[in-house]
Amino acid sequence: MSTLQLRSKLKASGLHLACSALLACVAAILVFGVWYRAPYGQLSGATDLFLLMVGVDIALGPLATFVVFSTTKARKKLVFDLVIIASVQLAALGYGVWTVYVARPVHMVFEYDRMRVVHAVEIPEEFLNKTPQGIDALPFWGPTLLGLRPFKNNDEQTSANWAAINGISLSSRPELWMAYDQAVPAVLKAAKPVTQLIAKHPLFAAQVQRALSDAKHGVNDTVYLPLASRANFGTVLMDASTAQPFAVLPLDSF
Repeated sequence: MSTLQLRSKLKASGLHLACSALLACVAAILVFGVWYRAPYGQLSGATDLFLLMVGVDIALGPLATFVVFSTTKARKKLVFDLVIIASVQLAALGYGVWTVYVARPVHMVFEYDRMRVVHAVEIPEEFLNKTPQGIDALPFWGPTLLGLRPFKNNDEQTSANWAAINGISLSSRPELWMAYDQAVPAVLKAAKPVTQLIAKHPLFAAQVQRALSDAKHGVNDTVYLPLASRANFGTVLMDASTAQPFAVLPLDSF
C-alpha cells in the first residue's frame, strides 16, 4: 500500500468517524437528555449499554470504510460499498436507540413505603387501558411522579401481591396509579428524617450533605425514601413539607 493510498483511506475513515460521532451525540442527547435524564440512566442500567452499543457502532463503521476505500476502485463500486456500510451502521444505531426507547423509564412511583422507577417494558400491555384519566401511561418526555392509591379491599391487595411475587410490581399496575399530589400525605408519613440516613450510613454523610447543599436544603427540611429500580437501588431525598424529590443518591437505604 502506497503512502498516497494510506492517506486516502485515513482521510475517508476520519470523515466517516466524524459523521458517526455527530450522529452518536444526537442520539445521546435524545437518550440522556429526554428519556434517561440523570439519575435514570444509571438506575436503569442504560448508560453502560448505550455507551457500549454506540462505541462499537462508531468504531466498526470507520474501520469498514478504511478497509473498502480505494482511489483505484471504480466510483460506482466505491459508492455502493460506502452506502452499504452507512446503511448497516444507521440500521444498527437506529435499532439500538429504539431498544433503549421501548425500555425507557416512564414513572417514579410512590409504592407505599418506597419509591420505584417503572419502565415501559414492565407495564403489561393488557393493563394499559386501565390507566386513570389524566395520566399518560407511557410519556415520551421522561419519567413523571405518581403514587399508588389504597387497595379497595383485601381481595385486590392479595391479587396484586401475588402478581408482584410473579414479577409484576405494584407500581407497574396502572389501575393502582393516582396523581402524586394525592399521595403526598402518605409519602410524608412513610418518609424518614435524613438524619437517620446519615446516622445509618456515616460513610455517605459527605455525599448527603453535598446533595443538600446543592439543592439548598437543610437537614431538618429533608426526608428520604429508599428507591428500587430495574438495575440498581438508590435513595430519594425530598422536601419535608411538599414531598417533592430534589435528589437521588446511589445509596441502597433499604
